[in-house]
Amino acid sequence: MPHKESNWKFAEELVNESEAIGLARQHSIEAGVEPVSPGVGSQLAVIAASLAAKNIIEIGTGMGVSALSLFSGSPDATLTSIDVEVDHQQSARESFAAAGIPANRIRLITGRARDVLPRMNENSYDIVLVDADPEGVIEYVEHALRLARPGGVVLVAHALWHGRVANPAARDAVTTGYRSLLTEVSPSPAVISSLSTAGDGLLQLVKR
Repeated sequence: MPHKESNWKFAEELVNESEAIGLARQHSIEAGVEPVSPGVGSQLAVIAASLAAKNIIEIGTGMGVSALSLFSGSPDATLTSIDVEVDHQQSARESFAAAGIPANRIRLITGRARDVLPRMNENSYDIVLVDADPEGVIEYVEHALRLARPGGVVLVAHALWHGRVANPAARDAVTTGYRSLLTEVSPSPAVISSLSTAGDGLLQLVKR
C-alpha cells in the first residue's frame, strides 16, 4: 500500500503547527512521551472549533501537545487535565503559559485517572480526550462517556496502537483492549463512531 503511506505522510507534513505546539512536541519526544501526531492534533483542533467547546477534560496530560491543539481550535475553552506524572504536568503548564493561555482556564489534577474520574461531574463536558495508560483504555472510555454531555465528543488517541490493532496475529493485552473497544462501539446505539487513520489512529465518538 505505498500510495496510502505516501498519502498519510503528505497529510501529516501538510499541518502547520504553532510554535508553542512545536516546542511542546519537541519536549515530549525528548522525554520519551509519545504525543499525538500533527495530523491528529489538527483533527482535535477542528473538532474543538466545530463544537465551540467550552469545557474539555483530558485523561493524560503528557507535555501538553493535545491540549494546545484543542485550545487552538477553541481558545476560550476551560481545560481539566489528569495525569499521574507531576513533572509532565509542570512542563505542560509552562507550554500553556508560553502559548498565552490564562492560568485560570487550566486545572491540572495530579493523580491516577481511575481514582479521579469517579469524582468528576457527569454530562458536563463538550470534549473528553483519552490519551493515558493504554491498559486502562476501556475503563477510561466508560468514564468518558459518562462525563460527556449529550452531543459531546469522546476522543481516543492511539486507537490503532502502532499498527497492531489491524494485525489479527497481535494478541497482547493492550492491542486486544483497543481492538475490543473498537468492535464494541462500532455497532453501539449509544454513540456515533468514526475511526480516523491519521497518525496512530483517533477514535471519535459522539454521545447520543
